[in-house]
Amino acid sequence: MALTDTGLADLAQRLLTVPGVVGVVLGGSRARGTHTEDSDTDLGLYYRAPLDTDRLGELAEEVAGRGAGVTATGDWGPWVDGGGWLRIDGHPVDWIYRDLDRVQRCWAEAEQGRYAFHVQAGHPLGVPDFLYPGELALSRVLADPAGELEDLRGRVQVYPRPLSQALVAGMWEADFLIGVARKAVSRGDSAYVAGCLFRVAGVCAHALHGAAGRWLINEKGAIAAAGALPGAPERFKARTDAVFAAVDGDPVRLSTAIDLIADLVLETADACAMMLR
Repeated sequence: MALTDTGLADLAQRLLTVPGVVGVVLGGSRARGTHTEDSDTDLGLYYRAPLDTDRLGELAEEVAGRGAGVTATGDWGPWVDGGGWLRIDGHPVDWIYRDLDRVQRCWAEAEQGRYAFHVQAGHPLGVPDFLYPGELALSRVLADPAGELEDLRGRVQVYPRPLSQALVAGMWEADFLIGVARKAVSRGDSAYVAGCLFRVAGVCAHALHGAAGRWLINEKGAIAAAGALPGAPERFKARTDAVFAAVDGDPVRLSTAIDLIADLVLETADACAMMLR
């Protein structure tokens, strides 16, 4: 059974006692109201270095039992950072670190239309640095004694138009990838073609979200989410599925897959242009 609102509030207050913790938010599907009964509870622990992970580990054992633990900052990679996978009263609760100063820097870059996708295990497209302000925009603040999170959350509710324009302009990469994928067809290099097509689909999904002024913070479900946006190309998800269904070692089918996604890229560019008017 998931933690109650009262339980979450109490836990957030206890987390504030850890040196370095600035605030706590509820994130993930439970903050967005898209969760199921089995969904984890994701808590974002916003901190300023140094974060006392020894004390945080002690608190993890207090609330989740002996053997519960947390990582050092950075142990989960440069962009996921660190945290802990806990079970509290039988329910999975994830603590996820977020360096507040870094979040603010990423927001400043997003406001100027600057972004990049960063290598991170578990994220085949890469982690976009605007993930950080997007997470906060889609979260629910549980504890924020200085008001910093609420202030920043209020600002990131307005999707920056320069970021919208940059993500749409970033569709140049989709055209480039289609070209290099075609060169691999004669070799029957289905793995390389599939990798190119995956990235093309991701670039299109981000462009559509950017044009619509909607934060996209997770590769999981990104294609379905893009297809559900008002103004997205018709049957976006079904047509993307058809692209990957055609990928095998047969050069004819590989060419078909590339042709299908090339058409979708053209329609995505048109859709984005309409949204940005």
